[in-house]
Amino acid sequence: MQLMIICIAGVLSAEELERVHGLIDRGPFVDGRETAGWHARLVKRNEQIRTTSDAARKAGELISAALDRHEVFRAAALPRAMRPMLFSRYQEGMAYGAHVDDAIMGGRSPTRTDISVTVFLNDPAAYDGGELVMETTGGEQAYKLEAGSAILYPSTTLHRVEPVSRGTRLVAVTWVQSLVREAENREILFDLDTTRRAIFQEQGKSRAFDLLSKTYANLLRKWSDL
Repeated sequence: MQLMIICIAGVLSAEELERVHGLIDRGPFVDGRETAGWHARLVKRNEQIRTTSDAARKAGELISAALDRHEVFRAAALPRAMRPMLFSRYQEGMAYGAHVDDAIMGGRSPTRTDISVTVFLNDPAAYDGGELVMETTGGEQAYKLEAGSAILYPSTTLHRVEPVSRGTRLVAVTWVQSLVREAENREILFDLDTTRRAIFQEQGKSRAFDLLSKTYANLLRKWSDL
C-alpha cells in the first residue's frame, strides 16, 4: 500500500498568516540542531524559534486550532495528541538531509509520532529549492506548497528538505499521535469517511450512507488505540 500523503490547501487564512508572521518575526531564531536527535543533528542545518518562547506558543496555538477545525485534517489524522509547533527557517545554503522523525517525543509526557505535519508559511516564489522530499516505494516525491497549506505524511517516512539556494523558507512543523496507530487502517477509514460524506451530499441520509457510517464506526472502534 502506498503511503497516505495528504496536501490540504488553505488551512490558514491570509489574516491568520499575517498574525503568525507578526508573532514569529520577533524570534529569536537559534540553531535548529538543538531539537534534533543524535543522528539527525549531523544533517540538520536550519534555524528555529524555541518552543518555550511566548511568540512560538501563541503562533503554535493559532495554527493548531486551524488544523483542529479543518475537516480533512481531522478525518485523515484522527488526532489523539499533537506536539507543540516547531517553527523552522531555512536561509540560503540551509537544508535538512535524509532522516526519519523520532518515534517518541516529549520526555516525561511522551507522544508517539504517527503523522508528521508541515505547514508552509511563506510564498513558494519567495525562495528557490527547499522542497520537502519523501522517499516512497513509488520513488521520491517532492512538495513545495502555497503559504497556509499543510502536508500530512506518516512519520515512518525517510524524508529531507532540499538546500535553499535563494530567499527564505519558513514552515511550522508538528507531530500527531493518532487514535489509530496503523497507517493503512487510517487510510481505509479516511476513504470510507470521504465516500460516506460524498454520498450524504448527493443523497442525504440514505441507506447506503447508514451502512457506510456503521462500517466506519465499527472499524474505528476496532482499531482505535485508547
